[in-house]
Amino acid sequence: MNTIRVGVNGYGVIGKRVADAVLLQSDMDLVGVADIATDWRIKSAANRLPVFASTIEAQQAMRGADVPAQGVLDDLLAQCDVVVDTTPKHVAAGNLERYRALGVKAVLQGGESHSTTGHSFVAQANYASAIGRDSTRVVSCNTTSIVRILGALDAAGLLLRARGVLIRRATDPWESHLGGIMNTMVPEPTIPSHQGPDAQTVLPGLDVVTIAAKGAHTQTHSHYWTLQLTREATRDEVLDALRAAPRIAFIRMSDGLVALNSTVELMRDLGRPRGDMWEVAVWEDLVTVNGSEAYLAYQVYNEAIVVPETIDAIRALTGTVPDAATSIRLTDESLGMRQDFLTPAEEPDHDR
Repeated sequence: MNTIRVGVNGYGVIGKRVADAVLLQSDMDLVGVADIATDWRIKSAANRLPVFASTIEAQQAMRGADVPAQGVLDDLLAQCDVVVDTTPKHVAAGNLERYRALGVKAVLQGGESHSTTGHSFVAQANYASAIGRDSTRVVSCNTTSIVRILGALDAAGLLLRARGVLIRRATDPWESHLGGIMNTMVPEPTIPSHQGPDAQTVLPGLDVVTIAAKGAHTQTHSHYWTLQLTREATRDEVLDALRAAPRIAFIRMSDGLVALNSTVELMRDLGRPRGDMWEVAVWEDLVTVNGSEAYLAYQVYNEAIVVPETIDAIRALTGTVPDAATSIRLTDESLGMRQDFLTPAEEPDHDR
């Protein structure tokens, strides 16, 4: 089987992680990464990856900064089957027609609207509907977590409706010197917040409402959910539904994982690249079921959670792997994803 030739346009928080994940896939080749920057980020990339300039102006700037650009974006695209666009919000939408004109399939990120591609993607929910398309949009970090968690319960026939509160990080850690929220919390100005309707672009039948606020921290998001179940259920039934789904891992306060920072530190101790957590981390000892109501809390590592979805989206667009379970297994094994960070266990069968 021929490997999928992949380019990454935008070498920021998501782009650099996607590039490294592509390098780990036996069925993909990373052609290169493109950007307009000439600072430490792209210089570090140039030490180990082929670098291209996203514009003519950027190419000139890279030459002046001694960044060895191998060409411009069109030179990169001419060698690619798929481009992953991780440029800032709304930039990718303007690039899409260029990709289509060159016959290059495109994976966009959650900063773009659903209407840009007409398809939004989470591997466990709608992989099949992306097969052969010219483009898709991997939904945002929070929306990805919602589809993983609520989708697992919905697939088990347990979920009737969901109401969630999200406490979002103020900014990415590497940008915290540029400003952010200090000593306050800022509610999003509308209810529902955008994450619930966004999840419905992937799971249209989901009865979900989200409320969100930005907090005065820079690492990861936290979610709190009140769930109306379809019937009276036990706690074990809810946990089993979550365990049957991919990319959900369990943490416990009884292990000392009592706050967002402790989980971030755990990822570093596990040797995760950049301290990344690609899974949704559910506090197992907080999962509570009372008759037909359930309550849970979980953590979302916003810098990393969409990376495995992006890898699966590449396979879906090219049609090289025809089913979600196989692609998810390939991706998760390459990254070393876990179902429990502290207790090794036999991985579940996700062929469902």
